[in-house]
Amino acid sequence: MSDDSELTHVTDDGDAQMVDVGEKPDTARRAVARGEITLQPSTVAAIETNDVEKGDVLAVARVGAIQAVKHTWETVPMCHQIPITNVDTEFSTSETAVELTVAVETTGKTGCEMEALEGVTTGLNVVWDMVKAAEKDADGQYPDTGIDSVEVIEKEKRAL
Repeated sequence: MSDDSELTHVTDDGDAQMVDVGEKPDTARRAVARGEITLQPSTVAAIETNDVEKGDVLAVARVGAIQAVKHTWETVPMCHQIPITNVDTEFSTSETAVELTVAVETTGKTGCEMEALEGVTTGLNVVWDMVKAAEKDADGQYPDTGIDSVEVIEKEKRAL
């Protein structure tokens, strides 16, 4: 962060405010975020073979991720409602994890990285919800389950 940075969502008096983007020109924007959920190997195998009691985990998580992208402005207080022009979701698995990457595109006055992050976190929460019965231990806890490494990995802004 540079020394001349300032908090844009706070007034001089310290009150929260929404940033006025009205004078900014429209630009093409794209943001990509990723994250992963760590699971037991047997749970990942069940996801890969579509053998989870609640249904197709990745299909439901994909819908959840897309819905979250479209509703970010309703859950993140200072986010603007933006026109989403495209959402791509990609899942990959390893022996003990499911990774989700969400790419969001828009044309407008502000970026879409919060939408990409919201898509990742909600998509991974849906995975957890779909497999929680398999992940619980005898005490009802989740010792092998966790959502990690959520980050924005790409952000683009192009003039129209």
